Amino acid sequence: MKKIENGREWIDAYVERKGRNLKGVAQGLRQLVSKTVAGARETVNPWKIPTFESNGPMCYFSIASNHLTFGFLRGTSLPDPQLLLEGTGKSLRHVKLRTLEDLRQPALKKLIQAAARLNEKVPMEGIKPKKKAQ
Repeated sequence: MKKIENGREWIDAYVERKGRNLKGVAQGLRQLVSKTVAGARETVNPWKIPTFESNGPMCYFSIASNHLTFGFLRGTSLPDPQLLLEGTGKSLRHVKLRTLEDLRQPALKKLIQAAARLNEKVPMEGIKPKKKAQ
């Protein structure tokens, strides 16, 4: 898969194309992550999913029809006393965001901070698609 060079521009176009009713939530999330984690970068992973990186991939988002899925790559390792995280996978967990009010939850900011601390302590290597058998 060809690497997307300018993640921020690609994500801008993605939000314009898919955002419709959730454009404000997507932009608000991007601002929240940027303000919460100094130096966080917006990238696009190999599956064309908007990703936030700080010492490697940290979290991602995707836009569905009535919510934005905000996922944490090491979600099972994050403290979640408010039980915001959903999912049953080995590592991934996510929060469904529907309104700007959802972004104001202090527990959401704490999850982002915990993910950044985890990546600072034990940097996560990049995500690579599985190679196809030849």
